[in-house]
Amino acid sequence: MTRRGLFIPAVGLLAAACSPLGLLNTLAPRDRGVRRVATDVAYGADPRQKMDIHAPIEGGDRPWPMLVFFYGGGWDSGERGLYAWAAQALAARGFVVATPDYRLVPQVHFPAFIEDAAAATARAGEIASQYGADPAQVGVIGHSAGAHLAMMIALDRRYMTAAGAPDLIRAAAGLAGPYDFLPFDVSSSINAFGRVADPTLTQPVTFARADAPPLWLGHGTADVVVHDDDTIILCDRMKAIGGRCEAKLYPGLNHADLVATFSPLFRKKAPVLDDVTAFLRRELGQR
Repeated sequence: MTRRGLFIPAVGLLAAACSPLGLLNTLAPRDRGVRRVATDVAYGADPRQKMDIHAPIEGGDRPWPMLVFFYGGGWDSGERGLYAWAAQALAARGFVVATPDYRLVPQVHFPAFIEDAAAATARAGEIASQYGADPAQVGVIGHSAGAHLAMMIALDRRYMTAAGAPDLIRAAAGLAGPYDFLPFDVSSSINAFGRVADPTLTQPVTFARADAPPLWLGHGTADVVVHDDDTIILCDRMKAIGGRCEAKLYPGLNHADLVATFSPLFRKKAPVLDDVTAFLRRELGQR
């Protein structure tokens, strides 16, 4: 679907919008009652194909659901260590959380980073029980470009099938994600996807299907990096064909706010963490 440009025309703006979030790792308070239970867990041979895992220390009914959290960065930047605060926020709500790195542009181009997301998720399912998680209750969640990864592996059957776990994902959540962003009109999307013969294969909305895992999509109405109509379009498409989707728009929140509200420092700004974890608990069977 061709429409107005998804990203505002500025070089590297998506990555620039996401990078300050890493400051929350050092400057902001953290959620307690969780710990990092594993680091550098490999899901492939490349140095970028590793992940960290956070888990609750105690509390709740075990086994916990497993989440795989994908950070954003315009498909060309990001590092899992900068997002430990977000993983801890989710773990404090009763989830085991895997946070993978994935290969980035210009080392790779589409679909390599989607394949990495699928491989990391499959690996998380394989090792879930080692960390007190239920391998039958796996969900994915991402912010910005990470939301694109999460939706692609939840909707396009080919990726999780190739990773050997076609039915693993039970629920998917996206924060400020790009889901319908043709034409490619800024450097981040051109560099990541511009070589693809059929651009529609890069768009999550292309793969909306009635039997997909249930989706939760959140977006800020003041987002000028990824427009909130991406969330509306994907959710409406899912519902039109009989799929399950919940969309929540947050008045006045910008692109970075959607995940920044996971931090205790900004949590009172909007109930994003409450909303998405309530959905994930319900869909992944956490009591």
